Amino acid sequence: MRASDAERERVAETLREAVAEGRLEMDEFEQRLDATFKARTHGELVPLVSDLPVRGGAVAPVAGLSPVAARGTSASVDWSRRIGGPATSTWAFAFWGGFGRKGRWTVGRAFTAFAMWGGGEIDLREANFEDREVVIRCFAIMGGIQVKVPPNVDVHVNGIGFMGGFDEQTKDAGEPDPGAPRVRVTGFALMGGVGVDRKWSKTQRQRLKEAERQRLRKPDAGDGRKELG
Repeated sequence: MRASDAERERVAETLREAVAEGRLEMDEFEQRLDATFKARTHGELVPLVSDLPVRGGAVAPVAGLSPVAARGTSASVDWSRRIGGPATSTWAFAFWGGFGRKGRWTVGRAFTAFAMWGGGEIDLREANFEDREVVIRCFAIMGGIQVKVPPNVDVHVNGIGFMGGFDEQTKDAGEPDPGAPRVRVTGFALMGGVGVDRKWSKTQRQRLKEAERQRLRKPDAGDGRKELG
């Protein structure tokens, strides 16, 4: 059977989790990821994840991809798999330049970012969390720091700005997921700014759209017509 773009992305997500957990070396991950996006059939996708566990310890199937089909939707995130483990980064610094933390990384329970005459990006949308509550301390002096957070995470913003400010965008924001981590963004901005953007990533948006399309394709049992006796 021919593979869809959504199925290739689900396999890619399984591979990303595997390398983050240390199940795959980086070179093997890159090889499998390249093969994933070149695959045209389910038969080509199966070997790429057949030796990798998914939620509950089962092996990830490709034909249905049911264990990972709902990943990326607010209700399906297994936060227990994304909370805990050692931090891969606890600070960032930019002076006349920039920094970036994004993709699959583990944010420390206390993360400090400083930008002066420069800028930085802290993207938590695909990140893991060292603890259930993390504090992001941002200090921007004639510079800017952008914090990107998934809408289903509990976020609190209480920074101080002097001739600058803290700005929170809540375009996609909804109710936090049960068990989701709490992120507190605080700090100080002097003639600069810190922006907190709560929105889905492009990949997550695609997953949500695919999940919605699948939901709409399912027949509604309540729509059946009653036969006249």
